[in-house]
Amino acid sequence: MARQSKVLSAFSVARLNTPGLHFVGEVPGLALQVLPTGARTWILRIMIAGKRRDMGLGGFPAVTLAQARDAARKARAKVKEGIDPIEEARANRSALLATAAASLSFEDCADRYINAQKAAWKNAKSEQQWRNTLATYAYPVMGKLLVRDIGTAHVHEVLEPIWTTKTETASRLRGRIESVLDWATVRGYRTGLNPARWKGHLDKTLPAAGKVAKKEHHRALDISELGSFMEKLRQMDGTGAKALEFAILTAARSGEVRGATWDEIDFNEKVWTVPASRMKAKKEHRVPLSSAAIQLLKSLPQVAGVPYIFPAQRKGKNGGMVSDMTLVQVVRRIGVDAVPHGFRSTFRDWVAERTNYPNEVAEMALAHTIESKVEAAYRRGTLFAKRALMMEDWAVFCSRIETEGEVVHLFKSA
Repeated sequence: MARQSKVLSAFSVARLNTPGLHFVGEVPGLALQVLPTGARTWILRIMIAGKRRDMGLGGFPAVTLAQARDAARKARAKVKEGIDPIEEARANRSALLATAAASLSFEDCADRYINAQKAAWKNAKSEQQWRNTLATYAYPVMGKLLVRDIGTAHVHEVLEPIWTTKTETASRLRGRIESVLDWATVRGYRTGLNPARWKGHLDKTLPAAGKVAKKEHHRALDISELGSFMEKLRQMDGTGAKALEFAILTAARSGEVRGATWDEIDFNEKVWTVPASRMKAKKEHRVPLSSAAIQLLKSLPQVAGVPYIFPAQRKGKNGGMVSDMTLVQVVRRIGVDAVPHGFRSTFRDWVAERTNYPNEVAEMALAHTIESKVEAAYRRGTLFAKRALMMEDWAVFCSRIETEGEVVHLFKSA
């Protein structure tokens, strides 16, 4: 039988400071334990299944005498019902910890997903783009919400304000939210269908992105203005101007040119081999170099220890590759309404309107992906010889300044 003790008052309990157990009476087995450090805590000494157990009821004075007696009575009542209050409390704490461990916010899940996936992303900017779009549009609405509680209404609240005004951004954002929620489901942080899925769900409430967004093409220079532009470009100094000229002569993408290295150039064969890692289609691309392109390359200095053909200038020293903005600024200084990528469109227009070169030769020069799987299966060659002739003609055209009313005929057999 539990020890019966003198009933102590709250005032008497507060004065207890001798290390050891001090039974306070009224509820059998209830004692205030005073530790050598001076800390005080409530202990209920109780028999459970024939064994004496000590059950903690909290610290004093955070738990008052009245609260401790009430908790002790409830614990004794459970023992009479055949329930072990100590094991029950332990199970409750374990469940609480498990729930807390499985309760992540959307922002936490997004951060973990990005950290897990960024190594596989092709472009280093992808991580920054993911974090920026989620932080700007998604986090204000559902960043702090537990990922298990996110529903369709939250996704709509994020997407609807920008779906028709920033459609491309909104469409990418939806896909990113869907990926994060899929990750959370697989990891056990949420259950059920993904509220950000498109097919059979959001496609019923939001208009298709392709029907809303107006496709914006890169601003390109008119064919007739190219010669005049090239004359001004060649009068400019600086790495950016040379890189842009090389990009125009090769009809290559800005990133391919900016990352070009000297070991990719074969001067004897007049070929620039762009590795698959820098190509949009992830396939090696061999670019025939015209005489003008070769002359440009030979005029450039090769700096020891710097692999790039067009290195950036940082603090008077050669650094990494030249930036994309440097090429943009060159175009702006000349004062035309175009962007570097737009010169690929100018090249394409020149092929279509001023030459008899077949469409597939131009597409191969631009390294465009063949959308038709059937055509791709049959087109095994690179049309290199024909492309070499075409790029030589293109270089000649780039040096010709057209005057108003002049008609230029360029119909060479491909």
